[in-house]
Amino acid sequence: MSMFCFQCQETIGNQGCKYLKGACGKPAETSSLMDVLIYTLRGIAIASENKYDAKNGLFIAKSLFATITNANFDEERIMALIREGLAIRDSLKPFTVEHDTLTWFGSTREDFMEKAKSVGVLATEHEDVRSLRELLIYGLKGISAYAEHAAVLGKENDEIYRFLMEGLASTTKNLTVDQMVGLVMKAGEVAVKTMALLDEANTSSYGNPEITEVNIGVGTNPGILISGHDLKDMEELLKQTAGTGIDVYTHSEMLPANYYPAFKKYDHFVGNYGNAWWKQNEEFESFNGPILMTTNCIIPVKESYKNRIFTTGMAGYPGVKHIADRKDGGSKDFSEIIALAKTCPAPTGIETGKIVGGFAHNQVLALADKVVAAVKSGAVKRFVVMAGCDGRHTTRSYFTDVAEALPKDTIILTAGCAKYRYNKLNLGDIGGIPRVLDAGQCNDSYSLAVIALKLKEVFELNDINDLPISFDIAWYEQKAVAVLLALLSLGVKGIRLGPTLPAFLSPNVAKVLVDNFDIKPVGAVKDDIAAMMEGR
Repeated sequence: MSMFCFQCQETIGNQGCKYLKGACGKPAETSSLMDVLIYTLRGIAIASENKYDAKNGLFIAKSLFATITNANFDEERIMALIREGLAIRDSLKPFTVEHDTLTWFGSTREDFMEKAKSVGVLATEHEDVRSLRELLIYGLKGISAYAEHAAVLGKENDEIYRFLMEGLASTTKNLTVDQMVGLVMKAGEVAVKTMALLDEANTSSYGNPEITEVNIGVGTNPGILISGHDLKDMEELLKQTAGTGIDVYTHSEMLPANYYPAFKKYDHFVGNYGNAWWKQNEEFESFNGPILMTTNCIIPVKESYKNRIFTTGMAGYPGVKHIADRKDGGSKDFSEIIALAKTCPAPTGIETGKIVGGFAHNQVLALADKVVAAVKSGAVKRFVVMAGCDGRHTTRSYFTDVAEALPKDTIILTAGCAKYRYNKLNLGDIGGIPRVLDAGQCNDSYSLAVIALKLKEVFELNDINDLPISFDIAWYEQKAVAVLLALLSLGVKGIRLGPTLPAFLSPNVAKVLVDNFDIKPVGAVKDDIAAMMEGR
């Protein structure tokens, strides 16, 4: 069986992965099962139009999350979600609508593979319709990831779940182009609300991030490395490892956990190890101890560390042990990981020193007077938002080159793993304000939006685009799509997007975004910097 998938930035030839395995390492069979899962979720959405249930909304969010790039490669887990989805769909009978998406099919792997032949991305023949539908679905996937994180911490919103259903159902209907574009823009609005909900969930649980120096060296104790985005998993791992003689390190997108006050009380929480997700093969080997993947960003696992990597939540990989979800009112059980850590040597050091982060909206707004004074005095000429994702392409050196070449009177605002392209450079500060302000994880792009809106208010401007801010965004997967749509919904124009424009944007759909929002691909470093400094 072949596949077709073009949801991530590294899709082959910037056209689509369409043979036996995707650029991410996802086998064609797994991709096909994900197509069937999406089809099943559409059925639930349509059947729920007059029978809304929040539990079904959360199931849809979790299932969409499982289909994000580098989240779950485990066929058995995907098939279990399909079967659960079919049971939910069946429970919603009798239906008030007749639709192909409600067509019944069997529950064996063979049934799923047969169904996959007719329900994949290319089942929508019209290129522009397909492009708008997929743009919406990828935005829904990003929204779902953030909604699931918030739900883990007890924060849910029916409006978000209802929109997931509305969006999925819309991709089965004959809508006008204006209607489809309208839903894409609504996805941006819902993405803002979802990131705000997650921000509330994180900060109400663990406090507002603080400016923090994070150690990037290693100690002499055995360690556990935790990656991904789930702060609840972080909390429970720290509690269960307290007093065991085991140190805990963050990796990749878990780095911002170091900024939260609630985690600083653990003296065995010693810092961050390594870099962005795509370097995990070499860094997981040198870490020596067990690794816990809490969400997406797992890549094909090497045999050299397969016996000491674990997944949990919506993450999964065949042959890798999975830590079960917590029961209501309970905690996950990390005892097996802890026992293994005690038998492992300490991590091998790969770098030394410290990096600074914790510049989420509450912290930056506390420094607002200082920031505003620096702008008014001319000490700070421009802010450049370089948030988003990192990836393997050598073309991503563009973002490092931009950071190094920006004038010394500019400040970089960042969030997400894109930061690893420049957060360890010695770029200095402006009057005590570091030139790289790291707000946190990719969902903390919300913080950057809050900061921008506050600056607009302080400077008494009518349009966010009148601020001395340029957007030079790196994207990789579907959470970045949700962030992009969120920025567009806030009226941000002139965004540079790279290292390539998404393959799922047809020429006509790309033109709509260019004409309405002035989205543009990244270009030559020197030319882009000159244009940004001129506000173009």
